[in-house]
Order: sequence, then structure tokens, then C-alpha cells
Amino acid sequence: MEQAYDLVVRGGHLVDGTGATGREADVGIKDGRIVAVGQVNGRGREEIEARGKLVSPGFVDVHTHYDGQATWDERMQPSSWHGVTSVIMGNCGVGFAPCKPEDHDRLVRLMEGVEDIPFPVLSQGLPWNWESFPDYLDALSRRRFDIDIGAQLPHAAVRVNVMGERGANREAATPADIAAMAAIARRAAEVGAMGFSTSRTLNHRTSDGQPTPTLTAGEDELMGIAMGLKAAGRGTLQFVSDFNDPEAEFAMMRRLVEASGRPLAFTLVQSPRGPRAYKVLLAALADAVAAGLPMKAQVAARPVGVLFGLELTMTPFSFHPTYREMAKLPLAEKLARLRDPAVRAQLLSEDPKDGARGMVQAWDQMHLMAAEPDYEPTEESTVAFQARARGLSNEAVALDHMLSQDGKGMLYVPFLNYADGSLDAAYEMLTDPNTVPGLSDGGAHVGMICDGSFPTSLLTHWTRDRTRGPKLPLEAVIRMQCRDTAESVGLFDRGRIAVGLRADLNVIDYDHLRLRAPEVAYDLPAGGRRLIQRADGYVVTIVAGDVTYRNGEPTGALPGRLLRGAQAAPSAMAAE
Repeated sequence: MEQAYDLVVRGGHLVDGTGATGREADVGIKDGRIVAVGQVNGRGREEIEARGKLVSPGFVDVHTHYDGQATWDERMQPSSWHGVTSVIMGNCGVGFAPCKPEDHDRLVRLMEGVEDIPFPVLSQGLPWNWESFPDYLDALSRRRFDIDIGAQLPHAAVRVNVMGERGANREAATPADIAAMAAIARRAAEVGAMGFSTSRTLNHRTSDGQPTPTLTAGEDELMGIAMGLKAAGRGTLQFVSDFNDPEAEFAMMRRLVEASGRPLAFTLVQSPRGPRAYKVLLAALADAVAAGLPMKAQVAARPVGVLFGLELTMTPFSFHPTYREMAKLPLAEKLARLRDPAVRAQLLSEDPKDGARGMVQAWDQMHLMAAEPDYEPTEESTVAFQARARGLSNEAVALDHMLSQDGKGMLYVPFLNYADGSLDAAYEMLTDPNTVPGLSDGGAHVGMICDGSFPTSLLTHWTRDRTRGPKLPLEAVIRMQCRDTAESVGLFDRGRIAVGLRADLNVIDYDHLRLRAPEVAYDLPAGGRRLIQRADGYVVTIVAGDVTYRNGEPTGALPGRLLRGAQAAPSAMAAE
């Protein structure tokens, strides 16, 4: 029989990204596009048997930080291990372009502090074969990846590029400064930036403790940049904020959208400092959307949580004198010392230097991470509970767990989206019609946070495994992290399984899909270490019609490319 297709996915349980009920169907692919859905009679040059498996569109992750990794690596792992076929990077106002040569170290220190990527990794890994943002996109366009990549223009880089030391020191921008930043934003959008991002949170600091240059940028500065995007007629706005005054901050964002007409997304999480503030923001968002404004909140699939371990950036003993002396030793030497009874006794007898405790010794919120991670953990897995049950000190339980698995045991502190000790707030945010899932931070926080696996959590926890509250329909979750995320950033050529769209798909063994525990890999430039997390159950991932992963292992295919701005639906579909 004539081979009418490059690839046919046969007989899978098709959940197409629209929210419609799943059905058994074939998918025919040719020249990187979906050309047939239903009963496909012609043969493919390659055929994938998907009976009994879930077939979904490729996932679109709109909140990552692969800005550095994309310049030296071909594979955007961990995201591409989790069914992700398109990512948007350059979030939170941080990135590496535009950048004058004399500002290289300044931006590296900022990324080191904000995203926990060590200075040697970035200083040795970044090729710096660009200066302007268009140059940066050109450099990326010459590379090949396992997924598609879109880049946003980061506010901190723009501010430092225009204002130099004044910008880094958070001085107010002059009208001339604002005009220059607006021109950069306009040009960036014209050549393919997905949009512009900024940070207004004290959580974002340089590695030497200084707040991000954009923390106190005035509304006039933000308005000027937003109007630069308006002049280009392209691009989205992305905000992260502390929302100390949620009504005033949201009103400012709303004015930017009203004036510029550009879509805006902001990070929304439940903070323990104001555990009901997210409700105020959801209400304000609903009012703005009802008024016709293109605004969305990006929300997380699980708690945002910090990991502590002997190979990681922090442990509960990081401020103890005895541990500080060994903190930078190789793991084997560290283990030898900590297993010495005298060293152990000395460590457990000490108090943190300068009284520093906070999150690093929040024993009643610190959980022992198991081989199969639980991201909605109960009190029983906390250090405090286990210490009481075993008749040991909190410190002894924490240390023993980190020493387990040959020193690879990890402790987990969920610090956002977990103020109530459950994911009920996350459920409310995920089910709000004006939100999209995001915030995985893939490519960042390499020594403390490992959330690039959010897409798998969204599938496993929310549609199948949750026991502490309501679940979500599978069809809704697929729609949320495929079509909804794609369209929120202007990607209308993907996110659904339909004729004419890009052939980005996953074939998933849904019943056996599971997350592995986070682990440490030493595969960054300069031998840098990073947290990674893999999953079992992704049978095949397809990008632009090419099989990129089989059972979690790369095939060698690199069909991913730089996305140059928004992508329209095929003309035949645009009229539907």
C-alpha cells in the first residue's frame, strides 16, 4: 500500500485539547503537520501502535528560564522529559539580552541570584555571541532543539542596557530612558520576541543580595515599554509581583492593558503571608476580563517548594558552623564527616549562626521526600511528626534522612500554594476560567527547586491520584496545558490535535504514568550540578512530526526551532 503519511499514530485514546470527550482515533502526519484525524486508511512510513494509550497534543509550558541553557544545550530537559513540546523563556524580567560586554557579569550575578544558576556555569556556558536582543534571537535561530523555544524580552537586561549603573541601582527612569526602552521593546517584538517580562518582587535578588533592577520601576516606565509593544502590534506582557497592595498593583497592570491593548499574564500563587489575597486578584481579574481585557493569571499545578539535601544549595544546617566548614566538600567527603559520631554530635548540638532559622528549620512544614514524591503531603511526613513518633530531635531526623540513599535523601518544604496544608487553593486557581497553568521555571533554580515536572503533576495528581479533595477531568487538564497555554501566548498553530495544525503529540501510558524522585546531575558547563526529575509513562513524544523521545530516552531528532513571535492558525482553520 502506498505510504500516504510520514507517521501514523494508530488507535489511541485521543484527547484532542479542545476539552471534548476522548475517543479512539488515528492521527496521520505529513511534513510536520496533522493531515488526518479519525480512521486513517493510508499507511505511514512509520506507524506507532497506541491502542490502550492516551494520545494528547504536546504540552506548552509558558513559564521557563532556559535563556542560558538554550545557548549551549540541544535538549531542554527536564521539560522535554514531561511531554512538553514548546516553551516560553525569559520570564520574570531576567535574561541575557540586550547586554553590553561590560555588563556580562552583572546579568550573570542577577540570574545566579534570582534563578539559582551558579556563576561558573553561566560564565563558562554562555557564548555571548550577541549584544542586542535581535542578535540573541539570531544566535538561537542557528541552533536546533528537541522542542520549540520562544523568548521574551527581559526588563532587567533592558534597564541595565539603557541606564547602566543607574538602572541597576533602581533609580527612576528619565523620559529619554523610557523612550530608549520603548524602542528596544518595539524592535524586539518586531523581530520575534514573544513579549516583555518584568519582576516586582523582593524574592528576586542578585547573588550579592541586591534587589532586581526592576523592583521599583515606575508606571511611566512600564507604560512606555507597553506602548512600544503596541507600536509593534505584537507581544505579550508578563509580570511577577509581591502584590503587597493587590488592588493598586492590579489596577496598574489593568491600565497598561487598557492603554496598549497587549495581553498580560501575571503570576498567581497562595502566599502564607496573605493566604486569601489570591481571591482578591481572581475577582479583579474576572472584572477585567468581563470588560474585554486580554488578561490571564499563570498558576501552579502543585506547591512551589524548596528541596534541601547534602548535594543541594541549602540544608537545615547551612547556618551551623560545623556544616559551613564542609558545605563545599564533595559528597563522599561530606558523608564521611557526617557519619563520624563526634562530628554528628557537634553538629546536632549547635544553633544556627546569627540565629538564622526561618524556612531552613521549619520542621512542621518540612517533609521527608519519598522515592515516589507526594506533592500534597500530610502532617505525618513532616520532620516534626516523625521526630515525635521516633523519640528523636528534629535535627536528628532531618540529618538521618539526608544521609539515607548514600547521602541523596531530600527534604521538601512547600512554601507557596500550601498555606492551608492542602492544595485546595491551587484547585480554586486551576479551575478559574481566567487562568492557565505555568510557573514550572524549567531551566532555573537548579540547586533548590525542581518544578519542571509540573505538567506531569497536572496529569497524574489532578486527574488520577488525588485523594484529599476533588479531581479534574482529564479532558479539561489536557485542554488547559495544551490549547489554553498555547493561545495565551499567541501560538494558534498548536495545542490541539486537528487537521492543519502542527504535529506535536504525546503517546502516554496513562495508567502507569508516574514521577520519579528528583535527583542531582553534574552535566552543566564547568561541571555544574542541577536538580532533574524524570517520569515513567511517556511512550512517545513527537515534535513537528518527528519522534524525539521513546520511553523517556532521546531519539537524536532535533526538530525544535526558535519561535519568532506569535504563530497564526493555518488559513483554512482561521475561518472556522
